[in-house]
Formats: sequence, C-alpha cells, structure tokens
Amino acid sequence: MNQVAAVFVLRDDGAALMQHRDDKPGLRDAGRWVPPGGHLDNGETAEQGARRELLEETGYICDELAWLTTLELPQQGNWSAYRLALFWTRYDGVQPVHCLEGQALEFMSRDMAQAFQVPVHLVKIWDQAIAALTSSSRVR
Repeated sequence: MNQVAAVFVLRDDGAALMQHRDDKPGLRDAGRWVPPGGHLDNGETAEQGARRELLEETGYICDELAWLTTLELPQQGNWSAYRLALFWTRYDGVQPVHCLEGQALEFMSRDMAQAFQVPVHLVKIWDQAIAALTSSSRVR
C-alpha cells in the first residue's frame, strides 16, 4: 500500500498552512487545498517523510513534529488505496514559507475550509490539530 505523510503547520490562531494542489488530470485532490505532504521514500518513516515533504514543498524546517492520526484511504477510481499519516507542528512565526510545489501556499483560517474545498476528512483532522495546539498552549 502506498504511504503518504502530511503536516498541519498551525499558527497560534489555528490557521493552517495549506497548499493549493496542481489541477492535473489523474492527481488525487487536484485543485483542492491540503496540508503539505507527499509519498514516503523507500525506508523512510512517516515522520521522516513528513519532515522531508514539508521542507521540499515549503522550505520550512519544523522543530517539533507531533503525530495526529493515520488514515487508510480506499481506492477511488484510478487512484490507489493509501495510508496517510498526519502530523502537526506550531509555526515559529519566523521562518518564511515558500510555494515550491502546487499552485499556491498560504495560511488559511479554519472557517475558510469549506470555501476553499479542503477535503472533509482533512477538515476533521485539522480540528484535531487545533485541539492539540490549544492543549499544548495551556501547558506552556
């Protein structure tokens, strides 16, 4: 089964760094907004792949990375089934982020998810990431 990892980079207000995927035929979630991520390389752990993909797609180097969940997404049409590991990290507010893959990259508030066609399964995980951020902020 294909393995993919993605990272919700969150600002303190819960806005997430989202990537506007290319609108190419055959690309899963083409033209939609998703957190940065991609397929794992051979021998990579999900965390290693998540860090590498985040860096390759945004230029951002995350310090702490926390696991949220892993989903098994079924085959859909021409798209193979895959395992998606999702992580989150707090944006440091210092490093710039750059759109190095896809059409655009920007921080998006949670209430904009529907308007920007964020896949429903990812919106639910975004809510989990915000809860983790809020919980970690109380501990600080």
